[in-house]
Amino acid sequence: MSGWTERAEELQEVFYRHYWNERTAIMNQWYPLKEGVEGENYYYWWQAHAIDVLVDGWDRSRDEKYLERARELARGLKASNGGTYRHDYYDDMEWTALALLRMYDHTGEEEYKLAVLDLWTDIQTAWNGHMGGGLAWNKNQLDYKNTPANAPAAILAARLHARFGAEDDLVWAKRIYEWNLENLVDPETGFVWDGMNRLGDGRIDYDWAFTYCQGVMIGAGLELHAHTGEIRYLREAERTARATIDRLVDPETGMLPDEGIDDTGLFKGILVRYVKLLIASGAEGAEAWADILRRNGETLRELGIDRASGAIGPSWSEPPAGPVQLSVRLSGVMLAEALATSVIRAATSS
Repeated sequence: MSGWTERAEELQEVFYRHYWNERTAIMNQWYPLKEGVEGENYYYWWQAHAIDVLVDGWDRSRDEKYLERARELARGLKASNGGTYRHDYYDDMEWTALALLRMYDHTGEEEYKLAVLDLWTDIQTAWNGHMGGGLAWNKNQLDYKNTPANAPAAILAARLHARFGAEDDLVWAKRIYEWNLENLVDPETGFVWDGMNRLGDGRIDYDWAFTYCQGVMIGAGLELHAHTGEIRYLREAERTARATIDRLVDPETGMLPDEGIDDTGLFKGILVRYVKLLIASGAEGAEAWADILRRNGETLRELGIDRASGAIGPSWSEPPAGPVQLSVRLSGVMLAEALATSVIRAATSS
């Protein structure tokens, strides 16, 4: 495990050098940037995760450069989105709110608190009676409900309650979590399904087995346990963590799956972010997950980084064959930052 602090710093610097666009003040979508694609397929929510990754750098190093970069990116994200953080996709706003809440935690700057509360006001409008409740995914498709729109909102609501004390936010966190648990979690195994009624037929997408959904439901359970003391939330997070190993971790290599590019390129990183919190909690399965992250990190370090450019692809077992999307690169940096934390080093050395 030695050297991950230095490796995280190195990967952060290469990431920033490759993707930061000084002119637009947001991250480019590709490295190397393809001719004629600047601005194409602009994914608002990837930028939110880039802010989160920069805050990870601050958490590790306490180097002010990371917060200044995150400030610049937050300003650029708002400007590129028409002068507002509000968006048509509720899950995108939730990720932005979570990132900006961390910015507020570290800087105390009121603009971030106000932005988060404004986003939270808009996010609450997603709740409706279609499919028995839950938050919609998109303002233009209010009857499609999924884990990506609900579990991160439960995390956000619980954290808002913890930061600012509004009891109603805890009520929201519990209500959103319960809807997701009752509708999109396998009651036998704890494995989390992606969504329901995507095509207007009421069906659940049982075949969409993503690391992302497991990560955010684990995170929601951990937050509710932390802020209520109710053990059931921890047990449900542990159950989903076990199911994730059973379904999505290679039993021979311990590797997380290659989930491809575009949005799915971010999914492993999101799982890593919330599994890191599971490890920090000392929950059942913490040591197993610390070992899985260690194996993924060692494989990435040995096999998955392009030696010439420092690029990381969607598979952590082999270097990328061509240009790499921002989403994919973010996941690799999230893994490095997780492995640089003392709690994971301690878990893997015990």
